[in-house]
Amino acid sequence: MAHEFTLAGLHLPVDQRLCTLTLNRRLSPPTPNMRLGTLATHYGVVQRNAHDAADDVRVLAGVLHGSLTAAARLGLSLPLVPCPPRQSPPRTRYPARVPKIACGYRNPGRLTAGGPLVQGMKVAITGDTRTARAELAAKAAAAGLNMMSSVSRHTSALVTNTPHSASTKLERAVANGVPIIDERTFLRLLHDVRPGTAHEAATPLTPPSAPAPAAANQATSSTRQSSPASQPAKALTGRRVLVVGGSHDHAAKTRTRVTELGGAAAVNLSGSVTDVIALPGGDRDRRMARIRSLGLPVHDDKWLHALDQSPTAQGRTTEPERPTALVLSRGGAIDLPITPHTTIWTVAATWAQQTTCEIDVVAFAVDVDEQVSCDEDFVFYGATETPDGAITLSADGPTEQSVTIDTAHLAPAVHKIVIAAAIDGTATFGTIGAIEITAAPGSGEAPLAQATLDAATTERTMLLAEVYRRGPSWRLRAIGQGYDHGLDELARGYGVDIDD
Repeated sequence: MAHEFTLAGLHLPVDQRLCTLTLNRRLSPPTPNMRLGTLATHYGVVQRNAHDAADDVRVLAGVLHGSLTAAARLGLSLPLVPCPPRQSPPRTRYPARVPKIACGYRNPGRLTAGGPLVQGMKVAITGDTRTARAELAAKAAAAGLNMMSSVSRHTSALVTNTPHSASTKLERAVANGVPIIDERTFLRLLHDVRPGTAHEAATPLTPPSAPAPAAANQATSSTRQSSPASQPAKALTGRRVLVVGGSHDHAAKTRTRVTELGGAAAVNLSGSVTDVIALPGGDRDRRMARIRSLGLPVHDDKWLHALDQSPTAQGRTTEPERPTALVLSRGGAIDLPITPHTTIWTVAATWAQQTTCEIDVVAFAVDVDEQVSCDEDFVFYGATETPDGAITLSADGPTEQSVTIDTAHLAPAVHKIVIAAAIDGTATFGTIGAIEITAAPGSGEAPLAQATLDAATTERTMLLAEVYRRGPSWRLRAIGQGYDHGLDELARGYGVDIDD
């Protein structure tokens, strides 16, 4: 709409937008999915002619009315986001790059003294060159080299005619022991580039046929499950528990215990919350009046101990109203049942609605060396889509963002998509609290898996999840690993240079 208004020489009279799908994710009504027809039935809106433009608008207006009423009942703020969306930093921070040509070969390692170049080697250039930079990079890419715009420990060689300059790339090359050659040597070596090993061609993705032991994670062992129904019922299976009050450490341990008992640990009040645990100070939480008016059971943390002692008496005795997602603990993993009809997955992240600082969700498409093939494989608020459209970032609201992955269109070189969150400013995850992630097929389907991640007190960036290849299929792992450093250092670790 903004584009069309611009073409017409007009200003779009909108400065905020609201996504009804995001609003209903926040409301979490007892529906099996978030499709328009399903929500219409839930809110009592009659759908006369599905997929007809006029009728869809009428139905959507009814769904919006019902959603706003439900939000008012729960006392939830609306997920309004700025329109147009947040823009990227000044171009001086992200300078124009030489167009990237995809490399079809795996990185064979570093250039050896007196040895040849090999297809797939990662090569960077810094400083002035006698040959135009774009031409030089194009020649190298045509020979099968992977031309990079930054230097990391996986760089095979750095080309420069000024080996004593103060270039950031040169400093990193020296620090990592990367071989340094001049332009003349590089051009000579380009005449005899040896064959490399091609990336494995993508194979048709089918659901796994049989369970297999999962790889261990440093935090906790992964759990491979084909569906939540295959899990044995626990005391809190089917329940969604909101923890209020307490110190960060106390609340984090309580949410972890909820997960161990089979429940989902909520970070916000929604229509799906079944129980509330009030830790010391929880009675002062601004949501308590609303919680009591809704008639939700409020417990202290001794309730969890009682469930340990008598899970049958205290736990759920009826089936949940909606399909329940598999609750993953930190390090837990699940196979994504990808079929020819289900190749798109959405990983959404949500945090406390009272959060005042900005949190950026980002994604890195990395190879087997945990490095991006080009800067464009880094998806963030200033570049919300990879060039091939296989990975996109959506700002769904002030406290929720999602990454959509089209596995059918990922390049063969992409082995893993790492999804992270970074705080813009000096705040830490200790003050923000937990982040909840969900994984769902498409955009309007019910989540297959969810996890609530608590970092310690000082982290400013956190790895949330990774979606990675496992043979012909894909898996999702919940990570929850935090770091004290900022987004720039996190990106640099994956081979993205956002300082040059």
